[in-house]
Amino acid sequence: MHKGPVTGGDLLVASLIANGLETIFTLPGLQLDPAFDALAKRPDEVRVLHTRHEQGAAYMADGFARVTGRPSICMVVPGPGLLNAMAGLATAYACSSPVLCVTGQTPSATIDAGLGLLHEIKNQLEMVRAVVKWSGRAMRPEEIPDLVFTAVSEMLTGRPLPAEVEIPPDVLAAVSETVPEVRIAQPHGPAPDTDALTHAAEALLRAERPLIMAGGGVIRSGASEQITALAERLGAPVIMTTNGKGSLTARHALAFEATAIPHLLSQADVILAVGTRFAPRSGTRWPLSDHQTLIKVDAEAGELTRGIAPQVSIEGDARAVTDLIVDLLPGGLTGGSSWRHLDTLRSRLRAEADAIQPQAAYGRVLRDTLSDDTILIDGMNQVGYWSRFGYPVYTPRTFISPGYQGTLGFELPTGLGAQVGAPDQRVVILAGDGGFMFNVGELATAMQHKINAITVLFNDNAYGNVLRTQDDEYGGRRIASDLYNPDFMKLADSFGVLGLRAVGPDDLGRCLRVALDEDRPSIIEVPVEKMQDPWPLIQGH
Repeated sequence: MHKGPVTGGDLLVASLIANGLETIFTLPGLQLDPAFDALAKRPDEVRVLHTRHEQGAAYMADGFARVTGRPSICMVVPGPGLLNAMAGLATAYACSSPVLCVTGQTPSATIDAGLGLLHEIKNQLEMVRAVVKWSGRAMRPEEIPDLVFTAVSEMLTGRPLPAEVEIPPDVLAAVSETVPEVRIAQPHGPAPDTDALTHAAEALLRAERPLIMAGGGVIRSGASEQITALAERLGAPVIMTTNGKGSLTARHALAFEATAIPHLLSQADVILAVGTRFAPRSGTRWPLSDHQTLIKVDAEAGELTRGIAPQVSIEGDARAVTDLIVDLLPGGLTGGSSWRHLDTLRSRLRAEADAIQPQAAYGRVLRDTLSDDTILIDGMNQVGYWSRFGYPVYTPRTFISPGYQGTLGFELPTGLGAQVGAPDQRVVILAGDGGFMFNVGELATAMQHKINAITVLFNDNAYGNVLRTQDDEYGGRRIASDLYNPDFMKLADSFGVLGLRAVGPDDLGRCLRVALDEDRPSIIEVPVEKMQDPWPLIQGH
């Protein structure tokens, strides 16, 4: 921390570093000049990765947060910069990812004055609240440390979600003669209710067919070990949502994909839903009977009563709560449930997934070629959709999806952010030609900052999902679904990226092995035709 007079920019950077936000994904601009000057003064303490689009900066911050489990940051100019970043913030919100967005403003005396200043936007602070948990503004440099502290505290309290702070350029440039205390935010929240914990443990002990539903909250809290222990003590199968994949290794006899929900949910007498909205993709309610007991565990109190009201609700961190429930169970209890034919069901679900071709063939090559700790970005494309129920995940934080936002274009920048956050692991991005072109400029970011992620680009020269829907449901009347694409191999070469073309699943395996040995970003183009519809299986859960 500087001694003596400091600028608002200095206080901002000091506050970010103190709160562990030393990796910044950003795009510079006029209203942020004093902040960037402050960053330039501390090059050994903070890493600045500048992108080619603010959307890329927000997505990269999300990818970084999800693989590290730590808060991350994007920094953008006001108005169009923030609007560009909001798609990434919306995805982070959908997936409960703690991304702090630092935003510029017009000069403090002109905010919301309607003068038509550069990047001015009406009610910016209120607008961004649609996609963040909390937002605030500093009007004096001395307010900046507390602003950052409050924003990070909000992100870390309860359900982790994005937050935004905005600081006008004159406040960033202003000099403060006093140096306010820079506080470090810590996670906090209410202790789990003791009576509710006891009721949950008693219900699980009485259960003949207990079932665990594990959502993204299990991954975020690092509760995989606790969920595994609880499942083994109870003999309870664990159904993992898309964001919960990896809560239990897919090799475990009790691990199930979400496609098992229609088969297991109705048979369970006690259901423990941990860190999940516990709602089907349609937004309706699961059809539970009066004879079933639902226990919900969530870090956000509002999620406990949304949808189906549980008989037992526990507000708290998934890891802490499951740890306490395990402690309440008798030590000798091991797998006393009456579940039968789980292996048969698993084989049946595997066969259903494998029947969706050619997605399953490509997915099998991916899984057979990649190490257990390779991070897969599932992507808004046909193989990506299939991977949500067909790709086995063995390690937590190695499967990243856009959640219910379904943001086309998130794939490449999110994967780059994940690679920055996990430099010792490989990242493989599944992209379609449509989504890939949204943020294709971030290939330059990958090269400039040496982010060696691998993109598998499935190219059908179409918005494939839209095209298939038009063919199957609208009599083949195609409109706005065909695409004109560049030569992706020439495109890769122009960026300095390794470009490979794979014809068929076996060739994809060969190209993956080549790319994994390269010390630079890679694109593997896979030409494909219209694929079989995976949505009946996805929508079934």
